[in-house]
Amino acid sequence: MTILAPQTTRSTVLRTIFRLVLGAFLLLAGISHLTVNREAFLAQVPTWLPLEGDFVVVASGAVEIFLGVALIALGRFRVQVGMLVALFFVAIFPGNISQLVTHTDSFGLNTDLDRSIRLVFQPILVLWALWSTGAWKAFREYRANQRNRSGPTGPTD
Repeated sequence: MTILAPQTTRSTVLRTIFRLVLGAFLLLAGISHLTVNREAFLAQVPTWLPLEGDFVVVASGAVEIFLGVALIALGRFRVQVGMLVALFFVAIFPGNISQLVTHTDSFGLNTDLDRSIRLVFQPILVLWALWSTGAWKAFREYRANQRNRSGPTGPTD
């Protein structure tokens, strides 16, 4: 069994619903990066990032659109997509921290308390991506199989 193989088992209805909702959320967020909320997202780009702010907004919006569509349409590859989404949420976390540290107002987050509360939700999004796609379960099963394949003298391959 490899963690990168397409999934042949079905997901639960609850996980599927959560995966589709997360996909819709990412799709809409990505579209808003490119349209109505472009300036708000631009305000969140950390000044220390060595890239043009507008490029970061457009690129992250395009990635969110891709990931949202993938969560919705690529159910057979849900584990791999779930891992990518989780990594994306981890990658953008420094921007959220920067917004708190620099006291940047954006998206109605106009106090440090509001910005701090937002930070709590980023790990929840990571867990949501991993759980709803079965990536967390697949990773645990993969690790268990790896441990079972290696005895006291090491791997059997």
